[in-house]
Amino acid sequence: MATQDLREPAGETVSVRTVPAPAAGSAQPTIRRLIVFTLLFALVVVAAAGLSGLLGRLLGAGTVLVAGDRAGLARSLAFTLIGGPMAGALWWFVWRRLDDAAERSSVGWGLYLAITYAVSLIASATALLGALAAVIGGNSLGWQRSLSDGLVWAGVWVLHRWMLRHRRKRPSLMSDVPIVVGSMFGLIIGVGGTVTALATLLDTAIRGLTASAIVGDPWWRFVLQSLVWAAGGLAIWWWHWLREAGRRLKTGFADVALVVVGILGAILLTLGGIGTVLFVVLRLAFDRTDPASGIAEPLGAAMAAGSLGSLVWAYHRTASLGRAEATLQSAKLVTSGVALVAAASGIGIVVNSALSIAATPLAGNGTRTLLLGGISALAVGAPLWSLAWKPGVPPEPTELGRRGRRVYLIAVFGLSAIVAVITLLVIGYRVFEFLLDDVTGGSLVDRTRAPLGLLVATGLAAGYHFAVWRHDRSLATTAPRRRTVGRVILVTAGDPEPLVRVAAEVTGAAVTVWRRADVGTSGAALPAGELAEALPGEIADRLARALEGITADRVLVVAGPGTGIEVIPLATA
Repeated sequence: MATQDLREPAGETVSVRTVPAPAAGSAQPTIRRLIVFTLLFALVVVAAAGLSGLLGRLLGAGTVLVAGDRAGLARSLAFTLIGGPMAGALWWFVWRRLDDAAERSSVGWGLYLAITYAVSLIASATALLGALAAVIGGNSLGWQRSLSDGLVWAGVWVLHRWMLRHRRKRPSLMSDVPIVVGSMFGLIIGVGGTVTALATLLDTAIRGLTASAIVGDPWWRFVLQSLVWAAGGLAIWWWHWLREAGRRLKTGFADVALVVVGILGAILLTLGGIGTVLFVVLRLAFDRTDPASGIAEPLGAAMAAGSLGSLVWAYHRTASLGRAEATLQSAKLVTSGVALVAAASGIGIVVNSALSIAATPLAGNGTRTLLLGGISALAVGAPLWSLAWKPGVPPEPTELGRRGRRVYLIAVFGLSAIVAVITLLVIGYRVFEFLLDDVTGGSLVDRTRAPLGLLVATGLAAGYHFAVWRHDRSLATTAPRRRTVGRVILVTAGDPEPLVRVAAEVTGAAVTVWRRADVGTSGAALPAGELAEALPGEIADRLARALEGITADRVLVVAGPGTGIEVIPLATA
């Protein structure tokens, strides 16, 4: 705290205190934003709960349940009349401060909008679709509250979407998160509703063929309810993925969501459905101990899951082709990993059931069913793993040095080795338990066949991936990259990933990215974006030729304007 003496003309002394501004890098603004935006989110949730409670009472006026709930009415009034004005006042305070560029570019503003947008979208969509489904199902008691919740949260969503799209005060960070979350949420409930509707139709047809009785509500009512969720989810997905151009987003979060939901989720749905269909077919052919209607009970849901999952998988696999190499590699590793788990599970189950049959030739029907389940998992997982991983094809030289492949190999053989060691301990325990037990409680094979099957599967996985890892290391050691440049400094305004990849592959040097400051910050039509779209064609060849043969400690690469590239060797100081 500093004190300064100012002399007035009359000779009087006035003491003035000067409060210093927060130092650069101070945590005070960050803490303030964290508190303010957390409080704002809580007040928005409280006000929405109060409004939805009052609106629900208005829609359900006259019912005994609503008329007698005085505690609920008091809570709704308190939330609305106290929480609502507080939320409005705090929002006005935040909105006025957004004229400052530092506030708009803060993580707190972007995170608040992303979370509130996602919460309001999910809450409004599930409530409105649930109300419509309840009306179709004949539920005359629960749809009013669902409708009131949906309408209030829809208003919250509209308000925050307006703020997200505001021309001057929209966030500079995390603006893609709401679009990605909306598209993935719509995809999940849309696919879920479609699978449920199709499964109900197929189950009805299968029951008709097997002459099974259908007990309960009419089948068409459940189909209509599922179609409501399917139509609502697909509309949300269409709005965010196509209308809001979510498919054009190539940020890290968008790529992760595409791989996790669009590819991993679809693969799990597809393999589960196809594997179950194959299991049912094998049981109908070789294990007719149960009635055909009981064996075919999961067939409709499995067919629906396999068909819809394969369509979603094929679409998102095509959508991932135009993205960064890291995204393509992640999609490949995810596919091979899921297929490997399915194939290894099948191997373990087959070994387990084979040992049971060998030890007890007159084994029961449960062992046969277990064997057919293992064969189904192996028949589904092994071909997919072979297509995704390509074990007989040597990896490309550029793929050997990628971090994703190394992490995948180490994770697979590491986890498999841990499971194998634990399983070996279990086998030892079972053996000693059998030798020390005075009471005969089954043969040694019966006690150890399950962990033996798991040991075989995990041992094969660990051994193979460890060998591949050793082979990749030997190739990287015997063919070292020729280092002609010490460091590459890349100056660009767009996505630097394609240029970084080309520069690193040609020179073998570390690449530092500097952002251009002489290009507009609106994010549209950046010159380096044109350059990235042309890769890996003519522009990639031009950059590779320009860097080839250059020997320098540091090299400056300037991308733009347009599709131009300038390579400048820098002298050593």
